[in-house]
Amino acid sequence: MERRRAIWPSDDAKAAPSASLDLDRPHPARIYNYLIGGKDHFAADREAAHTLQRLIPESRDAMRLNRAFLTRAVRRAAEAGVSRFLDIGTGIPAPGNTHEIAVQSRPDARVVYVDRDPLVVTHARALVAHPGMPATAVLQADLRDPEALLAAAPVANLLGDGEPVALVLGAVLHFVDDADEPHAAVRRLLEPLAPGSMLIVSHVCHISQWVDTADQARADQVTALYRETVDRLTPRRAERIEAFFAGLDLLPPGLVPCAAWDAEATVSELRATRGFLGGVGVKR
Repeated sequence: MERRRAIWPSDDAKAAPSASLDLDRPHPARIYNYLIGGKDHFAADREAAHTLQRLIPESRDAMRLNRAFLTRAVRRAAEAGVSRFLDIGTGIPAPGNTHEIAVQSRPDARVVYVDRDPLVVTHARALVAHPGMPATAVLQADLRDPEALLAAAPVANLLGDGEPVALVLGAVLHFVDDADEPHAAVRRLLEPLAPGSMLIVSHVCHISQWVDTADQARADQVTALYRETVDRLTPRRAERIEAFFAGLDLLPPGLVPCAAWDAEATVSELRATRGFLGGVGVKR
């Protein structure tokens, strides 16, 4: 059977990108969207999500708790006075988007959403194309090319006034292979940010004090499952995730299961996020 494909607008919202979208191959953003209760997914994504749930029964809770962590971290940044947010690897919009949280504490909040996937960009542009929406832009760009990302007009404008920025990298770095040097990319993205800027990261972890041998075996199975999707999964050890915060002041409680960051987590919530760590750092 021939695979179904769809063409989505490229970054200029006029021309089609060079690659078409394969609707019969699972996509991590759509799997995530399905598991957190979104509506933007296809049969292949739901099938992959069900397989993931068989391997990790608490995976739906883990992804929802990751979303809740990002909400708390963005709110913490906004309450600390940050009004600029650069959200990279934003995923398909769902309730609790960065601009919706930030504007509650900072009505003057400005947000740039970045994703390399044309489907995500199309959905994000539809979300922000409404009267009364706070200053929000959507950019199609790749985290693995930080130079081009920083040079893009929406990002350059966001950083241009020298105000602190919250760099949000929620559940995206584990889709960047080590060969693509994700630590170097994050360092480059942090370079132009003013003191007081924040780095918000959540990341799949397969080796840490919270993960046992059985968990590691399941992580290998999950990694194999994601080889069939558009983006391969690269879980990392806790030390390698903490290395993204090198040179920053890591806010208490440090790098911990997402459910435990700035919240009193239940035993079941801690168990659900034992392999999904979150942390927030501040640039000196």
